[in-house]
Amino acid sequence: MRGLIVLLLAAVMAGCAPQATRAPASAMPALALSPAALGGTLALEQRLVFEHGERRDTVDALVEADAHVVRIVLHRQGQVLLRLAWDGKALQQDRAEQLPDALSAQRVLADLQLVYWPADAINQALPAGWQLHEGQGVRTLVHQGDVVATVHPTGDSAARLENLREGYRLHIRSVPVHP
Repeated sequence: MRGLIVLLLAAVMAGCAPQATRAPASAMPALALSPAALGGTLALEQRLVFEHGERRDTVDALVEADAHVVRIVLHRQGQVLLRLAWDGKALQQDRAEQLPDALSAQRVLADLQLVYWPADAINQALPAGWQLHEGQGVRTLVHQGDVVATVHPTGDSAARLENLREGYRLHIRSVPVHP
């Protein structure tokens, strides 16, 4: 259900949106949880369908995580758009020239952790006024009583992320990768 790359795509597409329709980058909390806080390993291939207003885009992703590092490769039609690596101290990125400058690696990290990391670890890292609620498979990020984002399961290995504050929806379908 949960995909580490979820909001990476959202950040890419939000960076392409007109300035008037985007919330400021500070609108969401900046998480920087360690890879070890994940509490396991992950190896996925993902198909991501992003919706922002009338716009709909599809990309693929490879995601790998263990106690030491999180790695993400976002690609479309054989072209690598973005590579990220997070070791709990430094966030490294290699990006294609066509990606908008508005794409923040820190924002991507915070978003993927919102979707995948344990709720208790996220709640400990959230600033005052923020909370993550989890129940019946649904996650709800709340800021001072207002729902900011939700993550809903939509089937086996599938989920839908809705960022109400920044106005996008992401449909995620994941397939485990076996060595």
